[in-house]
Formats: sequence, structure tokens, C-alpha cells
Amino acid sequence: MKKTVVLGASTNPSRYSYLATRRLQQYGHEVVPIGIREGAIHGIVIQNGTPDVEDVDTITLYLNPQRQEAYYDYILNLKPQRIIFNPGTENPTLMRLAREQGIATEAACTLVMLSVGNY
Repeated sequence: MKKTVVLGASTNPSRYSYLATRRLQQYGHEVVPIGIREGAIHGIVIQNGTPDVEDVDTITLYLNPQRQEAYYDYILNLKPQRIIFNPGTENPTLMRLAREQGIATEAACTLVMLSVGNY
């Protein structure tokens, strides 16, 4: 299973970051939700700030490109295998920076990837 950081996590059940966290958990992936507000998603505590997370396979983004800028160094320093840019989060600058460090990037929807079996 792939340890996944959900960056932009929300406790709001109607948000895609919430749905992705739940679905990843249901598929057996270790999920680390990171958001700006405290809370939990079905028992998984949403971490704030830039917590140390080791052995990250995937970062799935739920922050718009402008909000991502503050996290560039954090995202790259986690050294994920890949970054998924969900709809509305596509960011050519971060994609280029990631690729320069050997990190794969995908403009895709985490929920769709899970449902069709290509996560």
C-alpha cells in the first residue's frame, strides 16, 4: 500500500480532500491528511503545518496553485515518488520543480484513479 499525504485536507464531508482521505483509507493505504484546521476524518487526525512524514509514496494535492507556493520546499523535501495534481490544482511550476528532482507528476483525480484501479 502507498503512504499518501493529502495536502489540503478538510473535515467537510462534501470536500474532495475529505472523500479522497476516506477512499484511500478504505482501500488500505496509509493516509496522512494535512490541513489548516484541526479535526479528524474517520479517526485520522488532520495534521497542521509541515509535519515530518517519512517514506511518502504519493502526495495528492487539494490546494490551488497560489496556496501551493508556501509548500514547495516542504513537498519536495518529503521526497515522494509522485505528486497527483487533482482538478484545479495543476501547477506547471511545481510540476517542473518536482520532475527536476525525479518526482513523477500526474494531472489526475485521486478518486477516479482509485475507482478504476490505477492508483
